Amino acid sequence: MSALDMFWAAPPIARTLTAAIVLVSIPGHLIGIPDFYWLVFDTYPIFTIRQIPQVWRIATSFLITGPKFGMALDPYFVFTYASSLETAASRFSQPGDFFMYLVFVSAIIVILGGYFLGGVVLLSPLTLALAYTHAQENPNAQINYFIATFSAKWLPLVMLAATLVMGSPEAALIQATGLVAAHAYDFLTIIWPQHGGGRKFLSTPVFVQRWFTNVAGAPTRRGAGTAFNTRGPAPQAVPGRQPAQAGGWTSGFGNGWGDRGAGRRLGGD
Repeated sequence: MSALDMFWAAPPIARTLTAAIVLVSIPGHLIGIPDFYWLVFDTYPIFTIRQIPQVWRIATSFLITGPKFGMALDPYFVFTYASSLETAASRFSQPGDFFMYLVFVSAIIVILGGYFLGGVVLLSPLTLALAYTHAQENPNAQINYFIATFSAKWLPLVMLAATLVMGSPEAALIQATGLVAAHAYDFLTIIWPQHGGGRKFLSTPVFVQRWFTNVAGAPTRRGAGTAFNTRGPAPQAVPGRQPAQAGGWTSGFGNGWGDRGAGRRLGGD
């Protein structure tokens, strides 16, 4: 399988986010194009009324990695945790749930880490949010983090400690806003509705679900493997022809049961 085939086989949100991070960060660090000055989070050019607001900074501040090893490690961690959550997380059971999760946690990070704490690059807290949610889904999984191996439930704390040691207390504080954002999502969608007896305040709008509804040939997660929707749009009835009686969900091998013939009695004409 070629690299391009592997890219298109990856989950759509994870591959798009990772590709954007790579395409922005690597040229920016190596040759200075694009200029990060125009991409980092800065409240004045974003919220000013004296000129055209540079609102793109809200999104691009999540696409800038750290220098040197950060150019490889940051996209790797984002792709690993985002892919796992997008394809296998039980909390994202409906189409578009993972997209809305990213929108929610990014908004909290912008408010806490960007506006109140003055962070200009917000990929680190987003990565921590993904790692926290991944750990909640797989708390007892064994994680290899550099030279250490430990249970996934400790991953967010280890990442914070690494930032504190190799970065600064200010960087660790900004990164911690990702932990707050991810836990806030869990509280509003799982803890409060299921254990506190309250209503679920966050849900995926119908129009967002339609963006991510499977089309013909798109894989769908099932409890026992992956199924492929081979039907496409419903066929129109043809006068004088009996419609097929069985559907078109297959395991990806051969044709669906709906393509079988009428059959004949053994020993008959």
